[in-house]
Amino acid sequence: MESTYYKTMALDLGERRIGIALSDLMGIIASGLETYERKNIQTDCDYISKLAVKHGVKEIVMGLPKNMDGTSGVRVEKTYEFAEELKKLTDAKIVFYDERLTTVAAEKLLISADVSRQKRKTVIDKLAATIILQDYLNFNQRGK
Repeated sequence: MESTYYKTMALDLGERRIGIALSDLMGIIASGLETYERKNIQTDCDYISKLAVKHGVKEIVMGLPKNMDGTSGVRVEKTYEFAEELKKLTDAKIVFYDERLTTVAAEKLLISADVSRQKRKTVIDKLAATIILQDYLNFNQRGK
């Protein structure tokens, strides 16, 4: 029987940056890990797959940037393309999670915490990934 204790990683894919968050082993708490500056899809996927191995990740949650009306656009297609490349480099299960409004929520949270505009730019993607992951963990409580 496979252990229910493992880490889950979440990715908030942007054009220039990828926000990355990790769960604890029990899958209860999400924490921001880093904001990665994108290079190209191969380099990005290689970096993410190595990070997943380093942290013992068995599941990767990718934010799916649907339009507000629930339809898919160009950004959703780019997310699927990224996932296909990442699948070639990792054994981790890849799942998609609706990320609508997570960046807006992250922005509001940072503004309410009186974080400067410059500092917000450096942490918003990581915070958005953390929100995606925490929502996912709350919705999919492991072992229950």
